[in-house]
Amino acid sequence: MQNNILFGQFMAKESLLHRLDPRTKLVSLMMIMFGLLRLATLLGFALATVLVLVCVLLSRIPLPVYVKTLKPVWFILTFTLLYNAFFTQGDHVIWSWSVITLTVDGIEAGITVVWRIALMIMLASVLTLTTKPLTLAQGLEKLMSPLSRLRVPVEQVSLMITIAIRFIPTILEEMDRILLAQKARGYDIAAMPLPRRLFAYIPVVVPLFMTTIQRAEQLTLAIEARAYGDGRGRSSYRQLKLAKADYWIGGSAMAIALWMIWGG
Repeated sequence: MQNNILFGQFMAKESLLHRLDPRTKLVSLMMIMFGLLRLATLLGFALATVLVLVCVLLSRIPLPVYVKTLKPVWFILTFTLLYNAFFTQGDHVIWSWSVITLTVDGIEAGITVVWRIALMIMLASVLTLTTKPLTLAQGLEKLMSPLSRLRVPVEQVSLMITIAIRFIPTILEEMDRILLAQKARGYDIAAMPLPRRLFAYIPVVVPLFMTTIQRAEQLTLAIEARAYGDGRGRSSYRQLKLAKADYWIGGSAMAIALWMIWGG
């Protein structure tokens, strides 16, 4: 079950992306994601897809692993596609009934939104699958260090973001356990019709919410027991240092992001 929940987990491999400085990956990810938001042409989306596939190949992590990271959001992607297809106004009407209208423009808008979201999720998966959580927290802390002069708790914010990312697979795994427990008691949500299935998830949310709170309390006690404090002034055994590959990758990401913004 844990193998089916991969977003937020780290997979140890020997690759160029694994060796990159976390700051390079974070800045490159933000620039390219901003560029993805500006894409408007089919050629731009095609080249962005090639870019994502190149990142997948450079990570040396099999493509099916990245496809699995999209599994938890299939419902959201499907709903987004259908909503845009049936509720976007356009000149080329395919089918119409009451307030629901299926148009060519709506289908194109739905595919564009879903395509953009899928590429973003896969890029985020590249970051989490190739970067250790502690290394990611250290990179975030270094990037946000100028904000410490404004009395922003940089150490706490970076740790909070990293823990939130790492908790995603844990929460999804706990939800699977609750669903299996209810299925063993004869309460199979997957066998219910769609309208009933939406309301059937309510009994799952309550124990999931309580379990998440308990895990958060246990994590708080563990941090306090190790005298972590607010994280200020803590040293690190592994010091971050930019290499030639970081400058090349960072510069390439900036050039690609600029092309997406003005030429995509």
